[in-house]
Amino acid sequence: MFASFQKKYFLSDKGVAGVKRGIFWTALTNLITMAGMGLLFLVMAGFVEHLATGADLPDALPIVGGLLVFFVLLFASNWQQYYYTYCIFYEECGKQRMEIAERLRKLPLSFFGRRDLADLTETIMGDVQTMEHAYSHVLGELWGAIIASAIVFVASLFFCWQLAIAAFWSVPVAFAVLYLTRGPMTPVFDRVRAEKVKVTEAIQETLDCVREIRATNQEARYLAGLNQKIDDHEKVTIQGELGTGIFVNAASVIMRLGVATTILVGADRILSGQIDFMLLFLFLLVITRVYAPFDQSLALIAEMFVSQVSADRMTEIYNTPVAEGTAHFQPQGHDIVFRQVGFAYDKKKVLDGVSFTAKEGEVTALVGPSGSGKSTCARLAARLWDATEGTIQVGGVDISTVDPEALLRDYSMVFQDVVLFDDTVMGNIRLGRRDATDEEVLAAARAANCDEFVSRMPQGYDTMIGENGSKLSGGERQRISIARALLKDAPIVLLDEATASLDVENETVVQQALSRLLAGKTVIVIAHRMRTVENADKIVVLKDGVVAEQGTPAQLKAAGGEFARMVALQKEAATWQL
Repeated sequence: MFASFQKKYFLSDKGVAGVKRGIFWTALTNLITMAGMGLLFLVMAGFVEHLATGADLPDALPIVGGLLVFFVLLFASNWQQYYYTYCIFYEECGKQRMEIAERLRKLPLSFFGRRDLADLTETIMGDVQTMEHAYSHVLGELWGAIIASAIVFVASLFFCWQLAIAAFWSVPVAFAVLYLTRGPMTPVFDRVRAEKVKVTEAIQETLDCVREIRATNQEARYLAGLNQKIDDHEKVTIQGELGTGIFVNAASVIMRLGVATTILVGADRILSGQIDFMLLFLFLLVITRVYAPFDQSLALIAEMFVSQVSADRMTEIYNTPVAEGTAHFQPQGHDIVFRQVGFAYDKKKVLDGVSFTAKEGEVTALVGPSGSGKSTCARLAARLWDATEGTIQVGGVDISTVDPEALLRDYSMVFQDVVLFDDTVMGNIRLGRRDATDEEVLAAARAANCDEFVSRMPQGYDTMIGENGSKLSGGERQRISIARALLKDAPIVLLDEATASLDVENETVVQQALSRLLAGKTVIVIAHRMRTVENADKIVVLKDGVVAEQGTPAQLKAAGGEFARMVALQKEAATWQL
């Protein structure tokens, strides 16, 4: 049972051990509490006998001693129960988040194209929290109550089997009723989570696009849309909680019928002279304690049903194949060879039979209209995505057989959309090589022409640059990205529109830094500006996902094909004036 549970809910061995110990200590706590009911019964029996026959009252010393032992045992068992039902799972929750993050790190980028950031964030934070709450608040209480009640039920059969059945029949019936509601409520739980993700997405989009929203006077429309999503989430949540509440309360009422049947059967047994009143009193004391933990379990067992939705979301991540391969990567040179490469994204063909070679020591430019597959080729070359057809080789090694982390040690990438962290300039550049000395970092920064703007900062290279470099201009952010690549000094460089969004002055500075980065490397450049690639050693023209033509810039201009047409169009656009 525990093996399947461990797999289903992604528990570690320590987590499973915590579940077992939590159930044990919860059951023991319930039994100790019921033993307290037995102590109360003995005291009451002594008083009743005193009132009925005039016998001496029970000696106070054993009662006080019994109470002291009871409270010591109860405190010790509650302490252990708290640790194994709560503390263990708080740690387990953190481990699960780290495991999901580690799994996501190894997944191909194609997975992230199907799942947006808000959805993944909700899985890492919301779904894991839902699972943790189920572990800590439901499992121990539920199974501990079941085990303790089963022991008490068996023991009560020796006193009066009719009363035992009358007291306990309602417990399995109540849980059966609640379990039967699982099927109808699952779609509601799915909708609740879907609406919650929509709210998260809307909030994130509003924060990301706040400047554009204000610039276009769309605040009212966006806020109205956000309010509508929040209202939809609220309605679905109310439906889910109302439906769950009705069934939980119905099950609780059914369970409480056991009190009535116990009284009825007990009264009949007393009238027939088969039992005395004190035995009925004992059973009434027991069932009040038996039902108490089940009340909490009934209220929380619905969370187990909700947690199944969360578990399914996490299963989808774990069932997605990761990009794996050997950690041994020793290519013979760094030529990148595409052989009949095809790639489909959500069943839509993006590349079809693409073949070309980017030679070591040369600059190979990928050009073509938007959507022709240029960026896809760059990402496939670094195994950020895996080709669905054909092969890509680096130095004669099929990159699909190499672990991406081992492969990417030989790659530096400079993209148009630079990603920076809320850290210092020094810290962001050091990402290129974590073990680099301060002198090496500063040398890379100077080579990327970073000194010019860093010298104006209050703390120089120790200045915090804000979230994603919010305190820097586009050109400054790009130069930090190039400095990072220079520090890494990898033999393969991928440039994807690295200067497309820069002004003329910044573009000149960045190109000077790039010239230092590219010397002697295998370089793949993606650019829309034809003048950016006029000095490339080779140009590959992509159109509609296929190679339309390839050769040197001079050869392609002379051929009068697609590249020549693009050059002519950009020259014509350069003459346009307001």
